[in-house]
Amino acid sequence: MKAMILAAGLGTRLRPLTDRRPKALVEVGGRTLLEIAILRLRSFGITEVIVNVHHFADLMLAYLKGKNNFGMRVEVSREEVLLDTGGGLKKAAWFFLEDHGDEPFLLHNVDVVSTIDLRQLVEEHQSGGALATLAVQERESSRQLLFDEQSNLCGRRLGRDLADEIVRPSIPLRPLAFSGIHVISPRFLKMMSDDEVFSIMETYLRLAGAGERIRAFRADQYYWRDLGRPENIRQVELDLERKIVAY
Repeated sequence: MKAMILAAGLGTRLRPLTDRRPKALVEVGGRTLLEIAILRLRSFGITEVIVNVHHFADLMLAYLKGKNNFGMRVEVSREEVLLDTGGGLKKAAWFFLEDHGDEPFLLHNVDVVSTIDLRQLVEEHQSGGALATLAVQERESSRQLLFDEQSNLCGRRLGRDLADEIVRPSIPLRPLAFSGIHVISPRFLKMMSDDEVFSIMETYLRLAGAGERIRAFRADQYYWRDLGRPENIRQVELDLERKIVAY
């Protein structure tokens, strides 16, 4: 099975930690975010990974070379212009289509740490016959995805002052927060009709509105932390010391 790590972001919320290095090379408990993500994927049997890079791209390339790609096949998708999540995946689509198979792949943000069971996530994706399966949790978030009682994506909630965007009407709808970890079937790659810079969430919503199954994987019982801010990094380091989480 293959995976992609989304690591091209500027890391503006992490400044000054990202003034001289990319977000993916910020350290937490003595390990870089990129190392944490790669080793976690490797622990679930993934041996082939593609990483998108942009900010301080040469530092990323040198880091991977110095680590001997962590003993894996690691390809790099270099973005001269930031392409966002959807555009980044579309540029790297060749990596998942080269085998001409139908095996799903994982997409993982570099700036999240979790104990989500990736194997179970993949199994639920395969048994559910979905186009994509998103790991979600019931927690506070400024942006929420909306799912029906069968766990199908139906829309999103962007904030208290904005109307919900509904693409697949259903009652009731449950708001859930996305974790930045998803499993995708390769046929999705040929359905990305947007060009250049676009969010993968826009494509998910468009396809959900057209009747495709974009499903939720409930990950409420697992540890999860976004590492987009310095205070969140400090919290994870405290959690490591207290053995609330380990990697």
